[in-house]
Amino acid sequence: MKRSDVLTIILAGGQGERLYPLTKERSKPAVPFGGIYRIIDFTLSNCLNSDLRRILVLTQYKSHSLDRHLRHAWHIFNPDLGEFMDTLPPQQRMGERWYQGTADAIYQNLFFLEDERPEHTVILSGDHIYKMDYSEMLEAHLAHGADLTVAVVETEVGRAAGQFGVLEVDTQERIVGFEEKPAAPRPVPEDPGICLVNMGVYVFRTTALVRNVVEDARKPTKHDFGRNIIPAMVPGGKVFAFRFVDRNKKQQKYWRDIGTLDSYYEASMDLVQVEPLFNLYDKEWPIRAYPAFDPPAKMVFAGDADSERIGMAVDSLVSNGAILSGGRVERSILSRGVRINSYSRVEDSILLEGVEIGRHSRVRRAILDKDVKVPPRTDIGFDLEADARRFTVSPGGVVVIPKGMDLAQG
Repeated sequence: MKRSDVLTIILAGGQGERLYPLTKERSKPAVPFGGIYRIIDFTLSNCLNSDLRRILVLTQYKSHSLDRHLRHAWHIFNPDLGEFMDTLPPQQRMGERWYQGTADAIYQNLFFLEDERPEHTVILSGDHIYKMDYSEMLEAHLAHGADLTVAVVETEVGRAAGQFGVLEVDTQERIVGFEEKPAAPRPVPEDPGICLVNMGVYVFRTTALVRNVVEDARKPTKHDFGRNIIPAMVPGGKVFAFRFVDRNKKQQKYWRDIGTLDSYYEASMDLVQVEPLFNLYDKEWPIRAYPAFDPPAKMVFAGDADSERIGMAVDSLVSNGAILSGGRVERSILSRGVRINSYSRVEDSILLEGVEIGRHSRVRRAILDKDVKVPPRTDIGFDLEADARRFTVSPGGVVVIPKGMDLAQG
C-alpha cells in the first residue's frame, strides 16, 4: 500500500471534564504526562513509528495549548514528500454548530476527504496512552477486504462490565455484535472470561466511511462511532476486529484511557516504579516530545547525618531544567523547570512545568499544575479536609492544584 493511499485523522477535541482542573485551560490531549510529554504525543509517535505521515488533527475545546505544542514539537513533516500534519478547528461548513460527536467531526470535514481522496482512512483518539503499529492493522484490514476494522484489546469480563464498549466476534474475527458499556459483556468464542474492548482505533475504507457518516448525519443520533456507526455497519458483514498487538514489549498489554484524575495519577506513578508497565526507554519505539533547550537537572547540597538540607531525588523522573536545592523528592515526577527549595519534601506527587516548592514545605500525593507556587512552611496532602476547602481532591485522595496558582496569595 502506498503512503498516499492512507489518511490519518486524530480526534483531539475532547474536553476531558473528569480531568478538571488539569483541563481548565487546555484540552485533554494537551495535558502533560510523564514529565516532558503531552498525551497526544503517544498517538502521534505511534503514527510516526507506523510510517503514517499524512495526518489531520481535529481540535475543538480550548485548543490554544494543543495548537502551540503541535506547532513547536511536530514541525517535522516534509510536504515535498507528500507528508503533512495539519490542525483543523471546527469550520462550520455543515451548519453553525460545534462537533456533536466523533462521527459528526468527520462529517463536518468531508471536504478534506474529497480533496485528498485516500483509499483508506485511519481514525484515532488523541487521548490514550499505548504503543501500536497501525500498519499491522492496515494489513489485516486489506486481507479481510473490510469496510471497517476496529482495534480491540482483550480484557477480563468483570473489569470491562459497565466501563467500555464491547464487541462480539465470530471465529473469523468478524464483528457480529456491539454494545456500549454493557453490564454483562459477551466473551470471545475461545475464552468465557475474556471480552474485546473497543480501543477507539478504526480503519475505514473511505467510501464506506463517507457513506455511513452522511447517513448518520440525517438521523437523530449521538453521531458517535461507538454508539451509532459501528452498530449500523455490523449487519452488512464487512466489519472486523483487530486484536491489539502491543509494541510495549511487556507481558501485560498496556492501553490506558487516563480520563479521570485518579487514573491519570495511577498511570503517572507507574512510571517511577523499578519495572514500570509502560516503557519510555525503548529506542526501537521512541516517543517524541518537544525538544526544549533546557539546562541539565541539578541537585545541590549534600547535607550530613544531622541535616535535612539535602538535594536529592529517589525513585523519580526528573526533567531537564529542574533544580533540587536542598529539598528531597521521592517517588515523584518533576517536569521542566521545577524548583525544590531547601528542607522541603515531595513524595508520590506530580509537579508540572515551573512549579516551585518553598522552604520547609511538604507535598504528598498531589498534582501541581504548571507554575504553581507553594510558599515556605506549607503542607499539601496531609489534611485532606483542609485541602478540599481550597483545592480539588479526587475520590482517591489526590490533591490537585490548578495552573498558575500562587498559594501565598490565597
